[in-house]
Amino acid sequence: MVLRLAEALDLPLAERNHFLVQAGFAPRYPARAWDDAAMAPIRAAVAHMLDRHAPWPGIAIDRLWRVTDLNAPARALFGAFGVGVGGSILDMMLSEALPTAVENWPQVAAHAARRLRTESAAQGGVAELDRAAERLAAAGADVSPGAPVIPTVIRAGGARLVLFATIAAFGTAEDVTLDAFRVELFFPGDDATATALRGLAAGATAG
Repeated sequence: MVLRLAEALDLPLAERNHFLVQAGFAPRYPARAWDDAAMAPIRAAVAHMLDRHAPWPGIAIDRLWRVTDLNAPARALFGAFGVGVGGSILDMMLSEALPTAVENWPQVAAHAARRLRTESAAQGGVAELDRAAERLAAAGADVSPGAPVIPTVIRAGGARLVLFATIAAFGTAEDVTLDAFRVELFFPGDDATATALRGLAAGATAG
């Protein structure tokens, strides 16, 4: 009955485990470590997506926006802000460096705050995401970009990068680790950005 109710309410897997424990049952859904042997096909799939996405940047993040994997262009791009595998995208966004590097920071901050709130609600409430959303919302401003998507416009290393992203998730996750796992693939918003990203990727590969 607990599982049927959880299914009807479309609760995240972590919350389903919580309700099972509260009802006196053992958790049903495991939370495997990323390097667990059973996760090998998942790691291979994520690496395939990220590697094939080059020369555009791509990252994989967990439920708290910690970087699990990233391709060479993303290592170069996010490395400029001190973020690599194990690093926190939330910490990067809440740092003093990003607002000064992002040309349209109020728009980006407002959109990120909405996304964080949505993800927190979908996971049953996550304090870390809620706190970050509050801080970003205070810095944000809902201004229409006049475009199909809100890009992130970054000035880095003398270049002006206009980026937008798609987000992929595992549709049949039966593991808590994968339930809120995301692969974020960035694309150039103009020709100048495409040229700059190709150069960034070439430099990252050479390095």
